[in-house]
Amino acid sequence: MKHFCAGRVAGLGLFWMATALSPAAAQQLGGGKVFPFLDLPTGAQQAALGGHNVSNRNDDPTMLFANPALLNADMDGRLALSYVSYLADIKQSTAAYVFNTQKYGRLGVGITYLNYGSLESYDAAGNSLGTFGVNEYTLGVSDSYTTGNYTFGATTKLAVSSIAGNRSFAGVADVGVVFKHPTQDFTAGLAVKNAGLQFSPYPGTRRGPLPLDVQLGATIKPEHMPLRFSLTAHHLHQWDIQYLDPNQRTPLNADTTRKQPGRSFGDNLARHFTVSAALVLGKGLQLRAGYNHLQRRELRLENTGGGAGLSFGVMLKLAGFQIDYTHATLQAAGSSEYFTLARNLDSLFKKKE
Repeated sequence: MKHFCAGRVAGLGLFWMATALSPAAAQQLGGGKVFPFLDLPTGAQQAALGGHNVSNRNDDPTMLFANPALLNADMDGRLALSYVSYLADIKQSTAAYVFNTQKYGRLGVGITYLNYGSLESYDAAGNSLGTFGVNEYTLGVSDSYTTGNYTFGATTKLAVSSIAGNRSFAGVADVGVVFKHPTQDFTAGLAVKNAGLQFSPYPGTRRGPLPLDVQLGATIKPEHMPLRFSLTAHHLHQWDIQYLDPNQRTPLNADTTRKQPGRSFGDNLARHFTVSAALVLGKGLQLRAGYNHLQRRELRLENTGGGAGLSFGVMLKLAGFQIDYTHATLQAAGSSEYFTLARNLDSLFKKKE
Protein backbone atom coordinates (compact mmCIF):
# COMPACT_ATOMS: atom_id res chain seq x y z
CA MET A 1 0.00 0.00 0.00
CA LYS A 2 2.96 2.30 0.61
CA HIS A 3 3.93 2.10 -3.06
CA PHE A 4 0.31 2.72 -4.05
CA CYS A 5 -0.03 5.85 -1.92
CA ALA A 6 3.27 7.30 -3.10
CA GLY A 7 2.30 6.47 -6.67
CA ARG A 8 -0.97 8.35 -6.41
CA VAL A 9 0.67 11.47 -5.02
CA ALA A 10 3.49 11.31 -7.57
CA GLY A 11 1.02 10.66 -10.37
CA LEU A 12 -0.97 13.77 -9.52
CA GLY A 13 2.27 15.71 -9.32
CA LEU A 14 3.39 14.53 -12.74
CA PHE A 15 0.00 15.47 -14.17
CA TRP A 16 0.26 19.04 -12.91
CA MET A 17 3.88 19.20 -14.07
CA ALA A 18 3.00 18.12 -17.58
CA THR A 19 0.25 20.74 -17.64
CA ALA A 20 2.65 23.47 -16.56
CA LEU A 21 5.39 22.61 -19.08
CA SER A 22 3.65 24.43 -21.89
CA PRO A 23 4.68 27.43 -24.01
CA ALA A 24 2.61 29.68 -21.76
CA ALA A 25 4.89 28.79 -18.84
CA ALA A 26 8.05 29.96 -20.61
CA GLN A 27 7.54 33.65 -19.96
CA GLN A 28 10.08 36.06 -18.50
CA LEU A 29 10.78 35.86 -14.78
CA GLY A 30 8.90 38.52 -12.81
CA GLY A 31 5.40 39.58 -13.83
CA GLY A 32 2.92 37.51 -15.79
CA LYS A 33 2.78 34.77 -13.12
CA VAL A 34 -0.16 33.90 -10.92
CA PHE A 35 0.11 32.81 -7.28
CA PRO A 36 3.63 34.29 -6.89
CA PHE A 37 3.42 33.71 -3.12
CA LEU A 38 4.25 30.05 -3.83
CA ASP A 39 7.88 31.18 -4.22
CA LEU A 40 8.09 32.57 -0.68
CA PRO A 41 10.00 30.65 2.03
CA THR A 42 7.60 29.26 4.61
CA GLY A 43 9.96 28.51 7.49
CA ALA A 44 12.81 30.20 9.30
CA GLN A 45 15.35 27.57 8.26
CA GLN A 46 14.64 27.84 4.53
CA ALA A 47 14.73 31.63 4.75
CA ALA A 48 18.08 31.57 6.57
CA LEU A 49 19.54 29.36 3.84
CA GLY A 50 18.91 31.99 1.16
CA GLY A 51 15.27 31.16 0.45
CA HIS A 52 16.12 28.18 -1.79
CA ASN A 53 17.41 24.82 -0.54
CA VAL A 54 16.49 21.34 -1.76
CA SER A 55 19.18 19.30 -0.01
CA ASN A 56 19.39 20.25 3.69
CA ARG A 57 17.95 17.08 5.22
CA ASN A 58 16.98 17.22 8.92
CA ASP A 59 13.95 17.00 11.24
CA ASP A 60 12.28 20.32 10.33
CA PRO A 61 8.80 19.60 8.82
CA THR A 62 8.67 23.02 7.10
CA MET A 63 11.42 21.84 4.72
CA LEU A 64 8.69 19.84 2.97
CA PHE A 65 7.83 23.09 1.22
CA ALA A 66 11.40 23.28 -0.11
CA ASN A 67 11.54 19.70 -1.45
CA PRO A 68 9.03 16.90 -0.71
CA ALA A 69 11.88 14.37 -0.94
CA LEU A 70 13.28 15.84 2.30
CA LEU A 71 10.45 14.01 4.11
CA ASN A 72 12.27 11.50 6.34
CA ALA A 73 11.97 9.42 9.52
CA ASP A 74 13.48 12.12 11.74
CA MET A 75 10.35 14.22 11.11
CA ASP A 76 7.91 11.55 12.36
CA GLY A 77 5.50 12.96 14.92
CA ARG A 78 6.83 16.51 14.63
CA LEU A 79 4.65 19.58 14.33
CA ALA A 80 6.10 22.90 13.17
CA LEU A 81 4.39 26.28 13.36
CA SER A 82 5.91 29.21 11.49
CA TYR A 83 5.13 32.92 11.41
CA VAL A 84 6.57 35.57 9.09
CA SER A 85 6.21 39.32 9.43
CA TYR A 86 6.78 41.13 6.15
CA LEU A 87 6.46 44.83 5.40
CA ALA A 88 3.38 46.79 6.49
CA ASP A 89 0.55 44.46 7.59
CA ILE A 90 1.57 41.48 5.45
CA LYS A 91 1.81 38.32 7.56
CA GLN A 92 2.29 34.65 6.71
CA SER A 93 1.54 31.63 8.88
CA THR A 94 2.49 28.00 8.21
CA ALA A 95 1.79 24.67 9.88
CA ALA A 96 3.38 21.35 8.92
CA TYR A 97 2.99 17.92 10.53
CA VAL A 98 4.59 14.58 9.63
CA PHE A 99 3.32 11.17 10.71
CA ASN A 100 3.98 7.55 9.82
CA THR A 101 1.22 5.00 9.17
CA GLN A 102 1.33 1.26 8.61
CA LYS A 103 -1.07 1.39 5.68
CA TYR A 104 0.09 4.46 3.74
CA GLY A 105 3.60 5.01 5.00
CA ARG A 106 5.08 8.38 5.93
CA LEU A 107 2.93 11.42 5.12
CA GLY A 108 3.29 15.15 5.60
CA VAL A 109 0.47 17.67 5.78
CA GLY A 110 1.11 21.38 5.33
CA ILE A 111 -0.89 24.58 5.17
CA THR A 112 0.34 28.12 4.62
CA TYR A 113 -1.74 31.29 4.88
CA LEU A 114 -0.72 34.75 3.67
CA ASN A 115 -2.72 37.80 4.74
CA TYR A 116 -2.18 41.26 3.23
CA GLY A 117 -4.29 43.12 5.80
CA SER A 118 -7.16 45.49 5.09
CA LEU A 119 -7.08 47.72 2.02
CA GLU A 120 -9.17 50.78 1.19
CA SER A 121 -11.69 50.53 -1.63
CA TYR A 122 -12.79 53.49 -3.79
CA ASP A 123 -15.19 54.00 -6.67
CA ALA A 124 -14.32 55.71 -9.96
CA ALA A 125 -15.03 59.12 -8.45
CA GLY A 126 -12.68 58.56 -5.52
CA ASN A 127 -15.39 57.97 -2.92
CA SER A 128 -14.49 55.52 -0.16
CA LEU A 129 -16.33 52.20 -0.27
CA GLY A 130 -14.81 50.86 2.92
CA THR A 131 -12.15 48.19 3.23
CA PHE A 132 -11.60 44.75 1.73
CA GLY A 133 -9.31 41.84 2.50
CA VAL A 134 -6.73 40.02 0.43
CA ASN A 135 -5.38 36.60 1.39
CA GLU A 136 -3.85 33.51 -0.19
CA TYR A 137 -3.31 30.00 1.13
CA THR A 138 -2.36 26.45 0.19
CA LEU A 139 -3.24 23.06 1.64
CA GLY A 140 -1.07 20.13 0.62
CA VAL A 141 -0.23 16.48 1.30
CA SER A 142 3.27 15.06 0.84
CA ASP A 143 4.50 11.49 0.52
CA SER A 144 7.94 9.97 0.09
CA TYR A 145 9.48 6.61 -0.70
CA THR A 146 13.06 5.61 0.15
CA THR A 147 15.06 2.98 -1.68
CA GLY A 148 18.73 2.59 -0.90
CA ASN A 149 20.37 6.00 -0.70
CA TYR A 150 17.60 7.76 -2.63
CA THR A 151 14.34 9.29 -1.41
CA PHE A 152 11.60 10.24 -3.87
CA GLY A 153 8.87 12.62 -2.81
CA ALA A 154 5.81 14.40 -4.16
CA THR A 155 3.38 17.01 -2.88
CA THR A 156 -0.05 17.85 -4.25
CA LYS A 157 -1.77 20.97 -3.01
CA LEU A 158 -4.66 23.30 -3.61
CA ALA A 159 -3.81 26.99 -3.88
CA VAL A 160 -6.44 29.67 -3.29
CA SER A 161 -6.21 33.42 -3.80
CA SER A 162 -8.95 35.74 -2.56
CA ILE A 163 -9.46 39.46 -3.24
CA ALA A 164 -12.57 41.18 -1.83
CA GLY A 165 -14.52 37.93 -1.90
CA ASN A 166 -13.46 36.96 -5.44
CA ARG A 167 -11.42 33.75 -5.57
CA SER A 168 -9.04 31.96 -7.88
CA PHE A 169 -8.02 28.30 -7.55
CA ALA A 170 -5.05 26.29 -8.78
CA GLY A 171 -3.80 22.73 -8.54
CA VAL A 172 -0.11 22.69 -7.71
CA ALA A 173 2.51 19.97 -7.29
CA ASP A 174 6.12 19.59 -6.24
CA VAL A 175 8.19 16.49 -7.02
CA GLY A 176 11.76 15.79 -5.95
CA VAL A 177 14.53 13.33 -5.20
CA VAL A 178 17.27 13.42 -2.56
CA PHE A 179 20.49 11.39 -2.45
CA LYS A 180 22.06 10.82 0.97
CA HIS A 181 25.62 9.51 1.10
CA PRO A 182 25.76 6.32 3.18
CA THR A 183 28.87 7.25 5.20
CA GLN A 184 29.52 10.97 4.77
CA ASP A 185 27.49 14.03 5.74
CA PHE A 186 26.56 14.84 2.14
CA THR A 187 23.18 15.16 0.46
CA ALA A 188 22.10 16.29 -3.00
CA GLY A 189 18.59 17.17 -4.08
CA LEU A 190 16.56 17.93 -7.20
CA ALA A 191 13.06 19.41 -7.14
CA VAL A 192 10.48 20.62 -9.64
CA LYS A 193 8.28 23.09 -7.80
CA ASN A 194 5.00 24.89 -8.46
CA ALA A 195 4.00 22.83 -11.47
CA GLY A 196 0.30 22.90 -12.16
CA LEU A 197 -2.68 24.74 -13.55
CA GLN A 198 -4.82 27.70 -12.56
CA PHE A 199 -8.13 26.01 -13.26
CA SER A 200 -10.32 28.84 -11.95
CA PRO A 201 -9.04 32.38 -12.68
CA TYR A 202 -10.48 35.58 -11.28
CA PRO A 203 -13.69 36.78 -12.97
CA GLY A 204 -12.92 38.62 -16.17
CA THR A 205 -9.31 37.39 -16.36
CA ARG A 206 -7.50 34.64 -18.22
CA ARG A 207 -5.53 31.75 -16.82
CA GLY A 208 -1.87 32.51 -16.14
CA PRO A 209 1.22 30.34 -15.59
CA LEU A 210 2.31 29.34 -12.11
CA PRO A 211 5.83 30.28 -10.89
CA LEU A 212 7.44 27.02 -12.04
CA ASP A 213 10.94 26.44 -10.67
CA VAL A 214 13.47 23.63 -11.18
CA GLN A 215 16.12 23.50 -8.46
CA LEU A 216 19.27 21.46 -7.91
CA GLY A 217 21.48 21.65 -4.85
CA ALA A 218 23.92 19.97 -2.49
CA THR A 219 24.74 20.19 1.21
CA ILE A 220 27.99 19.00 2.78
CA LYS A 221 29.60 19.09 6.20
CA PRO A 222 33.32 18.42 5.90
CA GLU A 223 34.65 15.96 8.46
CA HIS A 224 36.01 17.55 11.64
CA MET A 225 34.57 20.95 10.69
CA PRO A 226 31.63 22.58 12.53
CA LEU A 227 30.31 24.05 9.27
CA ARG A 228 27.66 22.77 6.88
CA PHE A 229 27.65 24.37 3.41
CA SER A 230 24.84 24.47 0.85
CA LEU A 231 24.77 25.55 -2.78
CA THR A 232 21.47 25.64 -4.67
CA ALA A 233 20.80 26.45 -8.33
CA HIS A 234 17.26 27.60 -9.15
CA HIS A 235 15.23 28.47 -12.27
CA LEU A 236 17.20 25.86 -14.22
CA HIS A 237 14.41 25.64 -16.80
CA GLN A 238 14.97 29.28 -17.81
CA TRP A 239 18.43 30.69 -18.50
CA ASP A 240 17.68 34.41 -18.87
CA ILE A 241 16.38 35.73 -15.55
CA GLN A 242 18.14 39.08 -15.77
CA TYR A 243 15.90 42.13 -15.61
CA LEU A 244 17.06 45.33 -17.30
CA ASP A 245 15.41 48.46 -15.96
CA PRO A 246 14.46 50.71 -18.92
CA ASN A 247 14.61 53.74 -16.57
CA GLN A 248 18.15 52.99 -15.39
CA ARG A 249 20.52 55.95 -15.71
CA THR A 250 23.33 54.72 -17.95
CA PRO A 251 26.43 56.59 -19.26
CA LEU A 252 26.01 59.00 -22.19
CA ASN A 253 27.08 58.28 -25.75
CA ALA A 254 29.06 60.78 -27.80
CA ASP A 255 25.80 62.18 -29.21
CA THR A 256 24.50 62.73 -25.63
CA THR A 257 22.04 59.85 -25.89
CA ARG A 258 22.17 57.29 -23.13
CA LYS A 259 23.63 53.85 -23.67
CA GLN A 260 21.21 50.96 -23.54
CA PRO A 261 21.59 48.67 -20.50
CA GLY A 262 23.58 45.61 -21.47
CA ARG A 263 23.23 42.03 -20.35
CA SER A 264 25.99 40.39 -18.34
CA PHE A 265 26.69 36.67 -18.57
CA GLY A 266 28.30 36.60 -15.12
CA ASP A 267 25.48 38.47 -13.41
CA ASN A 268 22.81 36.30 -15.03
CA LEU A 269 24.68 33.15 -14.00
CA ALA A 270 25.05 34.35 -10.42
CA ARG A 271 21.32 35.07 -10.21
CA HIS A 272 20.67 31.33 -10.50
CA PHE A 273 22.47 30.51 -7.23
CA THR A 274 22.00 30.82 -3.50
CA VAL A 275 24.75 29.95 -1.03
CA SER A 276 24.49 29.33 2.68
CA ALA A 277 26.41 28.05 5.67
CA ALA A 278 25.48 26.80 9.11
CA LEU A 279 27.79 26.86 12.10
CA VAL A 280 26.98 23.70 14.08
CA LEU A 281 27.64 24.32 17.79
CA GLY A 282 26.26 21.00 18.98
CA LYS A 283 22.94 19.21 18.49
CA GLY A 284 20.96 22.05 20.00
CA LEU A 285 22.48 25.19 18.55
CA GLN A 286 23.16 26.41 15.01
CA LEU A 287 23.96 29.78 13.48
CA ARG A 288 22.98 30.22 9.83
CA ALA A 289 23.64 32.68 7.03
CA GLY A 290 22.56 32.79 3.39
CA TYR A 291 22.91 34.92 0.28
CA ASN A 292 20.49 35.15 -2.64
CA HIS A 293 22.02 37.07 -5.57
CA LEU A 294 18.77 37.24 -7.55
CA GLN A 295 17.00 38.86 -4.63
CA ARG A 296 19.83 41.30 -4.11
CA ARG A 297 19.87 42.44 -7.75
CA GLU A 298 16.10 42.81 -7.96
CA LEU A 299 15.47 44.52 -4.60
CA ARG A 300 18.55 46.69 -4.05
CA LEU A 301 18.12 50.44 -4.32
CA GLU A 302 19.93 52.40 -7.03
CA ASN A 303 22.41 53.99 -4.64
CA THR A 304 22.75 51.23 -2.06
CA GLY A 305 22.29 47.48 -1.68
CA GLY A 306 20.98 47.86 1.87
CA GLY A 307 21.82 44.25 2.67
CA ALA A 308 19.28 42.92 0.17
CA GLY A 309 19.63 39.18 -0.39
CA LEU A 310 21.33 38.50 2.95
CA SER A 311 19.75 36.41 5.70
CA PHE A 312 20.87 35.41 9.19
CA GLY A 313 19.31 32.88 11.52
CA VAL A 314 19.71 30.88 14.69
CA MET A 315 18.31 27.50 15.80
CA LEU A 316 18.00 26.53 19.46
CA LYS A 317 16.68 23.30 20.96
CA LEU A 318 15.41 23.67 24.50
CA ALA A 319 13.26 21.38 26.67
CA GLY A 320 12.11 19.34 23.69
CA PHE A 321 11.22 22.40 21.59
CA GLN A 322 13.08 23.65 18.55
CA ILE A 323 13.07 27.42 18.05
CA ASP A 324 14.22 28.96 14.77
CA TYR A 325 14.56 32.66 14.08
CA THR A 326 15.70 34.35 10.85
CA HIS A 327 16.20 37.95 9.85
CA ALA A 328 16.08 38.24 6.06
CA THR A 329 16.82 41.62 4.50
CA LEU A 330 14.59 42.53 1.58
CA GLN A 331 16.11 45.96 0.92
CA ALA A 332 17.13 49.14 2.73
CA ALA A 333 13.45 49.96 3.34
CA GLY A 334 12.66 46.85 5.34
CA SER A 335 13.16 43.20 6.15
CA SER A 336 11.23 40.09 7.11
CA GLU A 337 11.30 38.26 10.43
CA TYR A 338 10.72 34.49 10.57
CA PHE A 339 9.81 32.48 13.69
CA THR A 340 9.38 28.70 13.67
CA LEU A 341 8.51 26.53 16.66
CA ALA A 342 8.69 22.73 16.36
CA ARG A 343 7.95 19.88 18.76
CA ASN A 344 7.72 16.11 18.62
CA LEU A 345 4.14 15.42 19.70
CA ASP A 346 4.69 11.68 20.09
CA SER A 347 7.26 12.16 22.84
CA LEU A 348 5.11 14.86 24.43
CA PHE A 349 2.11 12.54 24.76
CA LYS A 350 4.24 9.65 25.98
CA LYS A 351 5.49 11.75 28.89
CA LYS A 352 1.90 12.46 29.95
CA GLU A 353 0.96 8.78 30.11
